[in-house]
Amino acid sequence: MRKRLTMVLAVVMICTLAMGKKKVQAPALWPNGEVMDAWFTDTSKVDVATLGKQYVLTSFGVRQGTTDIQTKEIQAVIDRCASEGGGVVVVPKGTFYSGSLFFRQGTNLYLEEGAVLKGSDRVHDFEIRETRIEGQTCNYFVALVNADGLDGFTICGKGTIDGNGQDYWEEFWIRRRWNPQCTNKDAQRPRLTYISNSQNVTIQDVRLINSPFWTNHIYRCDHVRYLDLYIYSSTQGIKGPSTDAIDIDVCHDVVVRGCYMNVNDDAVVLKGGKGTFADKAPENGPCYNILVENCHYGTVHGCMTLGSESLHDWNVIMRNCVADDTNNVLWLKMRPDTPQHYEYVLVENFTGKCRNCLLVRPWTQFYEKQEREDMPLSQCNNITFNNIRMDCGNFFAVTGSDKYALKDFTFQDIDVQDKAKVKAFTQRPIDNLILTRVKVNGEAIE
Repeated sequence: MRKRLTMVLAVVMICTLAMGKKKVQAPALWPNGEVMDAWFTDTSKVDVATLGKQYVLTSFGVRQGTTDIQTKEIQAVIDRCASEGGGVVVVPKGTFYSGSLFFRQGTNLYLEEGAVLKGSDRVHDFEIRETRIEGQTCNYFVALVNADGLDGFTICGKGTIDGNGQDYWEEFWIRRRWNPQCTNKDAQRPRLTYISNSQNVTIQDVRLINSPFWTNHIYRCDHVRYLDLYIYSSTQGIKGPSTDAIDIDVCHDVVVRGCYMNVNDDAVVLKGGKGTFADKAPENGPCYNILVENCHYGTVHGCMTLGSESLHDWNVIMRNCVADDTNNVLWLKMRPDTPQHYEYVLVENFTGKCRNCLLVRPWTQFYEKQEREDMPLSQCNNITFNNIRMDCGNFFAVTGSDKYALKDFTFQDIDVQDKAKVKAFTQRPIDNLILTRVKVNGEAIE
């Protein structure tokens, strides 16, 4: 008995010592040093079976195999689902045409594999309501899929939401040829999804294609996840103008994970308002705690773009991504007419090809400067690139200006090919530029 007790005590001591030596994983941190909430590292997905009763469109009179616009019929199914306590509106295999749809609290959208929810190619099938567009609140056409003030809204399944945008694109380019100053408000088009004033939102696994305008737009939302999506619009032939993949507008706590994005504009864009007095307007605001990881970019203008309608963005991470053909990896658009502050941005573990890895320059498209005596000086600070392996047209495309200040940029573990005529880092318009283990065209840069 004494021998057995001695053995047990010995085992306990060994286990205790082993636990004492066990490495405790440090919590993930945001670039400004704040601890990242565990929600960001949770890779689980929503199980549609847990979302309640399923309302299959064809069980409620919605017809498959017709090109008729069935907005009223589909909306009736959504409203019935909401009135009966919520659940899942199911789009079965087949193609179903619709105009603007509005989801209610407790309702969700599931698209079976082979299912297509297809937008009308006529803008009059979409309602005009007060909405958010290009950093301003105004009356504009709403999206194909709309959700406002919801908690727990989910879009999932292996099916497709198709914006049917080709006619809208062609009309835009006709207008642009006639009037080179034609804006998105002049050639009005619906978005694919618009979610506002909502939380705990998940969009997973679906194909989101051919949006007439922005593909996904969230405004004043938090705890939103975009998971394993295929987001596409044409980048050849008749290109899809301003078909941004994901526009994040006055939002915080957002994850974009495992997505493929190929669009004729920027991929992930942070927005929050524009104009000389934009920081004074209550409908505007910052974006922060944004995590983009494990994504694959086809052809895009910018993998991550801050602007052109941004005020204050911080704690932004883009990591473990590959780019096939991007114009810019990180694009910081600096509007001379808007007070802007971009800080604590981290780009790490990036491979592929790009025109510019970092682009910072004034953005003057469709801007209007007003007089303001207390106009703050815009600035970018604490921007970090870590472990970058890319073929670049120009790795460091940074332009200084008296309209903004650049400081505390760090480049470490960089090994890139750079085709630019001007040697990288020859001009350094940044206060406190730190270079550690940086190689450009095989040559160490200090």
